[in-house]
Amino acid sequence: MKFIIATNNAQKLKELERILSPLGINAVSPKQEGISLDDVDENGATFKENSYIKAKAACEKTGLPAIADDSGICVDALDGAPGIFSARFAGDEATDEDKNNLILEKLKSVPEEKRGAHYTCAVTCVFPSGDEIQVEGYCYGKIAYEPDGDGGFGYDPIFLYNGVSFGQVSAEEKDKVSHRGNALRMFKAELLRYLEENNVNK
Repeated sequence: MKFIIATNNAQKLKELERILSPLGINAVSPKQEGISLDDVDENGATFKENSYIKAKAACEKTGLPAIADDSGICVDALDGAPGIFSARFAGDEATDEDKNNLILEKLKSVPEEKRGAHYTCAVTCVFPSGDEIQVEGYCYGKIAYEPDGDGGFGYDPIFLYNGVSFGQVSAEEKDKVSHRGNALRMFKAELLRYLEENNVNK
């Protein structure tokens, strides 16, 4: 089956392809389908709302089933920020390093026991029929005192899971425990159920 993945983030696309390919899903990007999603206004108040907005727009533009995720990091000491604003936390032009440094600066006087944080990932699939599947996954950990590792992307170098940063682990190790891995495993189960119930060829 051919699905469009509603993201322009090459690293996120690669991560989604890695998890979806065993389902027999041919994941294509907006660029491969000759469309742009730059005009989509992610004005939702939650991760779920934003993922739905992106998936619905991609489905309407291509006529293909569309999958979108919206994810971010929520820091306890910052009252859940940056949350849905994770990508723009340090400004539209900020690098991952800039965003990581901003969080570390804000938490510089916060003790270890109060540095809790979690990643959230909402995944939405919208079908041309109007049917939809939506799930949300989490991964709980802590914010480090300094970046460690050059793997992953986004806030991975400062997010500690069992004392090790996501920037240090392999892609396969991360998939087993990450918010996106957890969400996509739930999505896989829901998608398989949907395909069987609707007699859709996988």
